[in-house]
Amino acid sequence: MPKNKYQKSLNTGKIQMIYGMHAVKAALLNTKRVHDELHITQNNHEFADNYKSIIKKITILDQKEFKKLYGGEKSTQGIVLKTNDFERPSLLQFVKNENVYDRSVLLALDQITDPQNIGSIMRSCALFNCKGIIVAKDNAPDLTPSLYKAASGAAEIVNYFRVTNLKRSISELKKYGYWAYGFDSSENKDSFDINFTKKSILVFGSEGKGMRDLVKKECDEIIKLKMHQNKYFQIDSLNVSNAATIALYEFFKS
Repeated sequence: MPKNKYQKSLNTGKIQMIYGMHAVKAALLNTKRVHDELHITQNNHEFADNYKSIIKKITILDQKEFKKLYGGEKSTQGIVLKTNDFERPSLLQFVKNENVYDRSVLLALDQITDPQNIGSIMRSCALFNCKGIIVAKDNAPDLTPSLYKAASGAAEIVNYFRVTNLKRSISELKKYGYWAYGFDSSENKDSFDINFTKKSILVFGSEGKGMRDLVKKECDEIIKLKMHQNKYFQIDSLNVSNAATIALYEFFKS
């Protein structure tokens, strides 16, 4: 999407821009947010009608004006919301507020930089009651408009913890009863039955490189998901978002 006067405010103050029908709908329904303005194309007036009681400033633009501001409708679906971000807990605040007896699962993503992958993982987190995603500030994207779109609304309910040092954060979580499971397709032995602890961290590395050694060494257990091998189908690993979904499902049903 081309840069424009609205995008300039993305990283200043607390104003955010969110686009796409599902992402905008979830943001509008989030009572923690204070909204600024909704821009839509003419063919989305019914969408706007449903949320007139939530946001007062709605501007309907013709196709030419909308394209000038935001590019084509392919990525935005003709719906763009300018809204204030809401206060999110730090990882430490989150852990301290948890009930020590409750089951809890967190994901730690090591150097996964693709907003589409992270957005997909967020959707799975929302579906399988994962409390949050932990990433390193220097090796992962912020909550950008494209990530909000990919998450389809899940970014409103899944915590996104950007920490200074991923290894150190995993180590600190262990003091609160968490056990770290590293998922690595390069392991020689498949894992059949995973006995998750009540509080678990599921750790994934980037596709290709996998987890960094320093993060891998912090894991209490290394797991390789069992997959069917076919001599005609030479793919030895899953997309990270698919692998994370399987792991979350295994925890969810355990």
